[in-house]
Amino acid sequence: MGDMGKGDGRYGGGEGEEVARLREEVRNLRAQVRSRPLISHAQGILQERYRLPDAESAFALLRQSSQRFNVKLRVLAEAVVRTQRPDDPQELWFPGRVRRKPPLLDTVGVDDPGRANRSAVLGAVLSQTLAVTGTDMGNVQIADRAANGLRMEHHTGLSEHFVEFFAFVGEDGTSCAKAARDVALTTVHDVAADPVFTEEARHTILVAGSRACHSVPLVGESGACLGMVSAHLERPTKDLHPAQEKALVATGHQVGRWLAWHERTVVMDALEHLHALGGSRDTDADTDTGTRSDS
Repeated sequence: MGDMGKGDGRYGGGEGEEVARLREEVRNLRAQVRSRPLISHAQGILQERYRLPDAESAFALLRQSSQRFNVKLRVLAEAVVRTQRPDDPQELWFPGRVRRKPPLLDTVGVDDPGRANRSAVLGAVLSQTLAVTGTDMGNVQIADRAANGLRMEHHTGLSEHFVEFFAFVGEDGTSCAKAARDVALTTVHDVAADPVFTEEARHTILVAGSRACHSVPLVGESGACLGMVSAHLERPTKDLHPAQEKALVATGHQVGRWLAWHERTVVMDALEHLHALGGSRDTDADTDTGTRSDS
């Protein structure tokens, strides 16, 4: 891959690193703006559920659980929004939950899947996919069920404009959207000619230096697509060798099963912790109300 995705040639040394850092900050700020409505929705739910005094108190609950369990704030907020509310504010949110062993992650070289964090696993599946396909351009996305699409989590070798344009992908207009819809490995042999893309998406991919791509769904035990890893190539390509396809599909299923386990275990642990914190605040509110009424 050329230098297009790796910084501007006009900058060198420390100056180039500073430009890259500033671009990353801008990208993170844009991601925060996109996440704000979802997080605000979760704050409103928590404020009502635990009778919190304000949205800042609800955000503090989210942040504390997010940091303790190393779960992204957006991921936790999405879980709050889509998970059925607890039956009782003073009891466990998920009573009788059975904890299962984490699936293996040997296809991506992770030795201890029970201690791995999601970001590291996604980085590992991207690296493995690039190694199998023999390229240094690619990205990995996570299914965003709240928005019905795919949200980019990791990328390498791609231009700033590519990363921003494909920060969120809807249900059509791209090969990764098609792969998610079909829950099947999808190869685009020639980006310039494939009808799967909208013209704007096609132009963005071509300008980034990609002429072909392979998109591999990360598939959970239920058969649902929980994410996507894509490899981009500098030239039009043929079908994958059967051994490559077998390796990529196996990796996609193994990582997908781990993502499902992570959601059922680590994310639910974070929700349970948040619920305990919120329940204690609710109890404190009752105590304060009782004290004031008795005085």
